[in-house]
Amino acid sequence: MKGVLLVNLGSPDSPEPKDVKKYLGEFLMDERVIDVPLWARTLLVKGIILNTRPKASAKAYKKIWWEEGSPLIVLSEQLQHKVQEEVEFPVALAMRYGSMTIKKGLQELVDKGVDEVFLIPLYPQFAMATTETITVLAEELRQQHFPNLKIESLPAFYNNPDYISVLAESIKADLKDKDYDHLLFSYHGVPERHIRKSDITKSHCKIDGSCCETPSIAHEFCYRHQCKEVTRLVGEHLELTPDSYSTSFQSRLGFDPWLQPYTDRTIERLGKKGVKKMAIVTPAFVSDCLETLEEIAMEGEEIFHEVGGQEFTTVPCLNTNMSWVKLLAQWINEWSETVVEA
Repeated sequence: MKGVLLVNLGSPDSPEPKDVKKYLGEFLMDERVIDVPLWARTLLVKGIILNTRPKASAKAYKKIWWEEGSPLIVLSEQLQHKVQEEVEFPVALAMRYGSMTIKKGLQELVDKGVDEVFLIPLYPQFAMATTETITVLAEELRQQHFPNLKIESLPAFYNNPDYISVLAESIKADLKDKDYDHLLFSYHGVPERHIRKSDITKSHCKIDGSCCETPSIAHEFCYRHQCKEVTRLVGEHLELTPDSYSTSFQSRLGFDPWLQPYTDRTIERLGKKGVKKMAIVTPAFVSDCLETLEEIAMEGEEIFHEVGGQEFTTVPCLNTNMSWVKLLAQWINEWSETVVEA
């Protein structure tokens, strides 16, 4: 029997500091998130970050927390239910971090008689700290607890024409009656070393301004290229002029070089340059979360107004957009047909 497991990042159980600390501890101790030796990661996370960051993060979570719970969890659950209505297979939901574990999600499917799982990481682009950590953990859990289970994963879909169409049309619909001077595509940042580590050629990715545009098999696992490609493809779909949109990266941590340009500095620069009406879309996420609702919609807007900007529009993530729901269902049905033929 076939089944589907949707997997997103995760969330604390509550916006209280103790729950945020527990969540951050699990998240930041992942070797694919902070990819330094265990001793250094332990010193950094448990010795420094968890003694300072949970209170500030808890305040941020409290700003965006819904009555029903974490926006990311609530929206992901709504997505799961809508996808379930479109397919005949059991659809479960899990998070990479937090109490809604991948193990629980797999167990839920197994308890329903599932022996073939279509694992769908809810990230359009590949990254060590997102797609890879999900698929690696799922395989470890399969070997340890579900040896008879077959798992196949949906690859990064950043350049899938149907996805680009759904994303572009959702942006177009949201901005239909809104005036803006510049559309900023803001993606979650990663350290530059993650890009080099994911380079299967070990030589292509130089992050020099040209490697992302030079064809290479390295692009299959290059987060930077895939983000820039989403921007380019959506820009083409919407027939945007080259100077009316750009790409940036948010949410950096620590002192190592992260992907640039940084979103906060880009917002500031554009505002100082004379942009009065800005719109921002966040295509690294399919569901709104802390990074979109607080970091962009609140902090980003504050920065923009401080430098003279007037109107700041945040485009919602795909969330439960029915075109997105139907596209996921289409991919699931295509997978099931391929498995049957095999």
